[in-house]
Amino acid sequence: MKLFGTDGVRGEANVVLTAELAYQLGRAAAFVLKRDGLPGKEAAMVIGKDTRISGDMLEASLIAGICSTGVNVYKAGVIPTPGVAVLTRMLNCMAGVVISASHNPYQDNGIKFFSPLGTKLPDEVEAAIEAVIAGGMKDVPSPSGAEIGRVIPYTEGAEKYSDFLQRKVDGDFSGLRVVADCANGAASFIAPKLLRSLGADVTALSCKPDGININDNCGSTHLEQLQKAVVEHQADVGIAYDGDADRLLAVDQNGRIVDGDRLLLIFGSYLAKQGLLAKDTVVITVMSNMGLKIALKEKGIKTLETKVGDRYVIEGMKESGAVLGGEQSGHIVFGLDNTTGDGILSSLKLLQILKQSRKTMAALADEMEQYPQILINVRVKDKHGWEEKAEIRQAIDAAQKELGDAGRILVRASGTENLLRVMVEGKQQEQIERLANQIADVVKVVMS
Repeated sequence: MKLFGTDGVRGEANVVLTAELAYQLGRAAAFVLKRDGLPGKEAAMVIGKDTRISGDMLEASLIAGICSTGVNVYKAGVIPTPGVAVLTRMLNCMAGVVISASHNPYQDNGIKFFSPLGTKLPDEVEAAIEAVIAGGMKDVPSPSGAEIGRVIPYTEGAEKYSDFLQRKVDGDFSGLRVVADCANGAASFIAPKLLRSLGADVTALSCKPDGININDNCGSTHLEQLQKAVVEHQADVGIAYDGDADRLLAVDQNGRIVDGDRLLLIFGSYLAKQGLLAKDTVVITVMSNMGLKIALKEKGIKTLETKVGDRYVIEGMKESGAVLGGEQSGHIVFGLDNTTGDGILSSLKLLQILKQSRKTMAALADEMEQYPQILINVRVKDKHGWEEKAEIRQAIDAAQKELGDAGRILVRASGTENLLRVMVEGKQQEQIERLANQIADVVKVVMS
């Protein structure tokens, strides 16, 4: 039974991700993590959630499952995903749990676990949790009396996380005019208040969650309202979080999008100048733009590529000793400050650089030439085994030969759906569109 994807267990709430499954996950995870976890950690787990209507239901089931094994729960309420990572370490807990489907629409939800170190669980631990559920949880204890786990309200968790963030930046942001889109998600109750406390003039968008408006035409996946507002308010920068605030995208003063690749260049350059970029390396993914690699190389900064997914970026950072990594989608990991992608932290770092550099957002972003990219998602019957299909390999090879060194092609299977993703990158828009469609057409014929 495969429950965990690249970012926890995710699906439509009360259809795929049911209360029953949440209970099983809580019970099995508490058992495995208490049995196999780090010694010296409290037999307790921190639970946080975003603003989805299904969050309360899944939280109640998770808590029941965890407490039924004799493990306590710190109930932190609505808080960004990286906040749970911080609290897990701060409270010396054996694990943290986040109830969120990140940038997905409100109908979906997810459950993801953090290790006692505030990192995502290794594949083998997730497999052990799945095995316990598949085995009917026959070895999981059910203590009684005073040994049943307790629920400890931890409403101060969001404030503790906010204090943690404030300590990660120097100076104040007075004089900076900022538009912040909180996606009607977990950043809504923290980010605007924190930015204002640091002196910024903040116009807040999408900060009134009602359970069903999370990510609804707002946030980092829908930047149109932010782009418009930045121009209307003559702001210096626009910042956008997703539903659980673990990613950041930005908009310059002209309303142009500044994606995760451009942000990585800005952050990498800054850390290098400060002498803080360990190994002179930035960890990126195979989807990162060629322009990022070229721009970093020109600054004497090396890149290490990983598979798509922030967990793989973090693994690459750990293995290489790098302290900065991220994705085009806006997951940015500052290894010196937190153990996972943190959208609010990234926005604070960005504003600090803006203030200190005295450059405009556009000037900072334009230090990278972005190569055009085309991404086509092809729905297939079965995403497995496409690499062995000679027709697809031939189509890819022919297209790469035409591009030469001025472009690249990446075909990969989706981690969550029966899709093959065809990405072509190069200098000429017409050419990459034509080549991407050629490959996609072959995939459709061969894999349908």
